[in-house]
Amino acid sequence: MGGGVQGFRAKWRCASALAAIAFLAAGAAMAPAAARDAPAISTVSLQQLPAEARSLLSAIAEGGPFPYQRDGVVFGNREGLLPPRAHGYYHEYTVATPGLHTRGARRIICAGARRSIDECYYSDDHYRSFRRILR
Repeated sequence: MGGGVQGFRAKWRCASALAAIAFLAAGAAMAPAAARDAPAISTVSLQQLPAEARSLLSAIAEGGPFPYQRDGVVFGNREGLLPPRAHGYYHEYTVATPGLHTRGARRIICAGARRSIDECYYSDDHYRSFRRILR
C-alpha cells in the first residue's frame, strides 16, 4: 500500500514544515520596507564637502552646465547602499578632482527631479560608501 499510515505522516510533516517556512517568509515580506531595506547612511554637512562638490550642487540646482558627458544620467543603485527606489529616481554627477584628467572617484547622487538638491548623497570612493548631504 505504498507507505500506509507512516508514509502519510511523513508527507504531512514535510507539508507542515513547508507551510511554516512559507508563513515565516510571508511575515518577513510584510515587514516595513524601511526596516528591511534601509541601509544606515552617515551624513556630511555642506561645509565639510570639498569646494568642487559645493559648486556642483549649485550647478545641479541650476540645471547645468556640467563638464562631464555622463553628468545627470540615471544612477541604478546596483550597490544597494541608497534607500531603494524605482529606477530613474537617482541621478549621478561627477565631482571634479583637482589634478586628475579623468572623472575620478567622487560623485554626488541626487534623488527626484533633475534640479532637486533636497536629497543628495556624496561618495568619495566611487560608490563604495555614501553620506547624505545636510544642507
